[in-house]
Amino acid sequence: MARAPLSLKARAIGLLAQREQSRIELRRKLLRMEQLRLRRMAMAPGDTADGRAESAGEAPAYDAEAAEAAVDVLLDTLAAEGYLDETRFVESRLHLRARRFGAQRIQQELAQHGLKLDAEQQAALRSTELDRAREVWTKRFGAEPSQDIAERARQTRFLLARGFAPEVVRRLLRA
Repeated sequence: MARAPLSLKARAIGLLAQREQSRIELRRKLLRMEQLRLRRMAMAPGDTADGRAESAGEAPAYDAEAAEAAVDVLLDTLAAEGYLDETRFVESRLHLRARRFGAQRIQQELAQHGLKLDAEQQAALRSTELDRAREVWTKRFGAEPSQDIAERARQTRFLLARGFAPEVVRRLLRA
């Protein structure tokens, strides 16, 4: 016997159980799932409400607005019930990325999710940036600074691409 498909809420909770999600990210994923489900329902001929079998030409139309409305209502419900929390998402992302990336990169990632660091988190991140940059640099290039200009430029580009501030990179490579 075939298992009934999971509801949209069950899928959302399943995604949130794997890791914290931002509202924008979760909305995008759920919308894709719901649109796919509605398209499948619209394409597959089935029974109508009065018991007649409908023909392939009479399939219900796919309604994108209905899918968006259903997902938005679900996201509001999840937020009200405490499943979806943007503060938890920011803290989780910060904890996950702080060891490998600089403040600029972390802020850029959060901006893609429509979120920002608060002033306290930003200050804490900036205060430890030199130590984190040193750790990343040492892990990648070793403890000895290079005397070769080309190699030093490569190391600078690497650290800047990781989102560390230019001043922090200069201080690190001068030492």
